[in-house]
Amino acid sequence: MANPVLTRGFEKQQGPIVDADERMTLGGVGRSTFILFAIFLPAAVWGWSQVTLESFPTWTIGAIIFGFVAVIAGAVKPRWTPVIGPIYAVIEGALVGAISNVYQNAYGEGIVTNAILATFVTVLVMVVLYVTRTIRVTDRMRSIVVGATAAIFVFYLATFALSFLGVNMPLVWDAGPFGILFSLAVIALAAFNLLIDFDLIERGVAAGAPRWMNWYAAFGLVVTIVWLYLEILRLLGKLQRR
Repeated sequence: MANPVLTRGFEKQQGPIVDADERMTLGGVGRSTFILFAIFLPAAVWGWSQVTLESFPTWTIGAIIFGFVAVIAGAVKPRWTPVIGPIYAVIEGALVGAISNVYQNAYGEGIVTNAILATFVTVLVMVVLYVTRTIRVTDRMRSIVVGATAAIFVFYLATFALSFLGVNMPLVWDAGPFGILFSLAVIALAAFNLLIDFDLIERGVAAGAPRWMNWYAAFGLVVTIVWLYLEILRLLGKLQRR
């Protein structure tokens, strides 16, 4: 799947919730995120096992479409994310596992491991930059990142639709200088989306947002991290081709 477009802006609640057990908490976001990845990883292992050198499973097309629909549904109906999130984790986990196997078959062992490590390091760096306030999330930054993310989302939707007509967008797959720069730009955008996710979590907890926001925030994090991983994997593939 291409990139997530979630409605990142936090809608202020009508006053704090009195019952602390019904509030969004940092621990609640952490637990929800852990649950989603606990579902995602076994699904990825299964998806990996479905790919052979001779064939690529046709169900992946449906998984890609579901990924787009799930992200849109999560943006429009955030309250649905406690249900959408686990379903997304299963289906997208299988898709990511299948794609990862394809890349390993094409470029050899090591590319998937390197992509995972690069994703982990990127997430860690963005956490440090956010916690230390080295980079501050402002309204201007938020609007720029959300706008650019929406543009990339539409671009990837168009790319997916045109692929059925045999038209390939060179920026997405080209291993030339412009293709490399495009991938680097998208990776940077995905990384900045992490900052927006962290900001959403911090503001939601501070505002006493309802508990279902734990799942909304966790869903956003998982979507962003999956997007970041796939973009890094694509970049490594381009560099291998060079």
